[in-house]
This record gives sequence, structure tokens and C-alpha cells, in this order.
Amino acid sequence: MRVLGIESSCDETAAAVVDDGGVVISDVIASQFAVHAPYGGVVPELAARAHLSNIAPVVQQALAALPRGLDDIDGIAVTRGPGLLGALLVGVCAGKSLAWSRNLPIVFVDHLVAHLLAVFLVRDGMQSEVPEFPFIALLASGGHTAIYEVRAHDDIELVGQTRDDAAGEAFDKVGKLLGLGYPGGPRIDKLAAQGDARRAPLPLPMPSTTRLDFSFSGLKSALARRIEVDGPPADPQALADLCAAFQHSVVEVLVQKSVAACTQRGIPRLVLAGGVAANAGLRRRGAELCTSRGVRFFVPPLASCTDNAAMVAYAGHLRLSRGERDPLDAMAYSKSADRLRGKILAR
Repeated sequence: MRVLGIESSCDETAAAVVDDGGVVISDVIASQFAVHAPYGGVVPELAARAHLSNIAPVVQQALAALPRGLDDIDGIAVTRGPGLLGALLVGVCAGKSLAWSRNLPIVFVDHLVAHLLAVFLVRDGMQSEVPEFPFIALLASGGHTAIYEVRAHDDIELVGQTRDDAAGEAFDKVGKLLGLGYPGGPRIDKLAAQGDARRAPLPLPMPSTTRLDFSFSGLKSALARRIEVDGPPADPQALADLCAAFQHSVVEVLVQKSVAACTQRGIPRLVLAGGVAANAGLRRRGAELCTSRGVRFFVPPLASCTDNAAMVAYAGHLRLSRGERDPLDAMAYSKSADRLRGKILAR
């Protein structure tokens, strides 16, 4: 079964084709970084308009990898949320139109579930080591930061989550405070590798592992107050040290609580998911702590961490393979998807 996946939840217009076993046949992404960079963050209206311009060529490029294009597709999977309403609407309408025009089955996929299952994708004929069920997953991105227990593809429990800012959002906001531009996360990660966190220490946000929730707004405020008093670091090394200190505080809490979840749940397997999983410091510290605690550590390739349509196609493939279908009627789809989301991600 070959499934066309469509992803448009935020600022990436993406389409992909995935075959049986999670084999990625094509994976196309049109980024909107240049559109949103002047504003220091994603502007929802501009994102929706960019999706409208990009969706047709992106889908066409993804289908070009097949000999007969859309005629070789057996089903369609589309991100239905969470995300920006206008952005999601573009992808949903495109998926529905294609499904209706060819009488193809369609399923609507939760964006977070797709991230949690991205570790199973097979890219370029190679699959990284994959975990057995159950496993603990840390999902960290620009809009979400949470820990889940994943017992099966369709049996997922929320264990802990951020009470305010997501980790990726905190990275981008701090990047803006430091004048690093948008997106701030990759720039902070790069500078942090050249810095020493001990020369510009910052507090660990909500460090206790008794409760597995997160909070990053206080850390962001502490750094903002430091900049307000001292000004942005003028010396390149001082800037790198401050980036290292901020990244250390975020990464240490993410990793400590995720490994604590493994211990508390008796599951010695941890998976990283989401865009922040591309952070080199997080990958390195996760591997270190997991090794010392006897926890196996699984990290997808970078292409599977950031928003992509291959993960949506794979999650949809699993639903279609079980015989599940979603109706094209908007109201019926909404009620069905809401019930699914409540079942899978309820705390």
C-alpha cells in the first residue's frame, strides 16, 4: 500500500509517499523561513498564504517519484492538527480534493502521533535502530514539549508536558532576545558548541523529577532580565557562553525528566521526537545519561525529526492498513478525529 501524506500544520508545506514498512519513496518540503524571518516568528496569515502557493507543486513533486503519479496511490493521509487553523485548512482541503477526485480512502492524522512514530521510517533504504513497544518518548518542538508512554501505534499516554512555553519556542524567543534572528534554535545550538555554560550560569527550570512537567517561561525571563541589565553580549565568546548556559538549562531538564519517566514506568527505552530532537546538545546529553542509567536511546535521522509529511503518511498507513477510514464530510471528520485524539493523547 502506497500512501500520500500531506503536512501543513505550521510553516512547512510538505508531501511524501510512503510504502509498506514505512519505506519513504519521496519526501518534499517547502520551507517558509524567508517569509517569517523579518517578523522573528511565524505569522499565521502569511503561513496560510504560502501554503496555498506551495501545496500544488509540492504534492506534484512528491508524486513524480511514482511511475503513474497519483494512479499509484492507494490512500491519503493528512495532518488534521494541532497547528495553525488556516495552515491546516490548506492541507486538509488539498487531501480531501485528491481523495474525492480519485475515490481514494483518506485518514486524518494527529501531528503529535506522527512525530512519535517517525522513528520507524525507512529512509534511503536504511532504517535506524528502532525500539520495541512500549517506549518512552520525549516530543520537543516549537509548539509542543511533552513526555509520552507509547505502548502501541494506537495506544499512547501523556505522562508530562510543559505548563507554558514549548522548548523550541523558548529557543526561538531567546534567539530573538540575543539578536540571532529566526529561527533561533539552530543558531543557539551552533554557538553553544563553542561556549562554556559555567561562565554564564542560568537556573534549571522546574528541575524536580517528582513531577514530569516542564516550565521554560521563567528561564526565558531570567535571561531577558540579564540582557536588560547588562545588554546583549558584545564579545563573541560571551555570547557563545550565554547560549551554552541557556541550552544546558533546557537540555538538562528535558533529559533528566525523560530518563526519570523511563525509571518510574519501568521502561528502559527512550525515543527523541520533534524538531528540537535535531539539537546536537540534546542528542549528546541524552545519549550520555541514558548510557549511565542503562536506558537504550533512539534518535531518528534529522529529516524525521523536523516537520515532514513522511511521518504523516506512515501514521496514516497504519490506520489504513487496519481498515480505518475517515469521511470527507467536514463535521463528521472533526468529531471522529476529536474522539481519536482524546483516546490516544488523554492524560
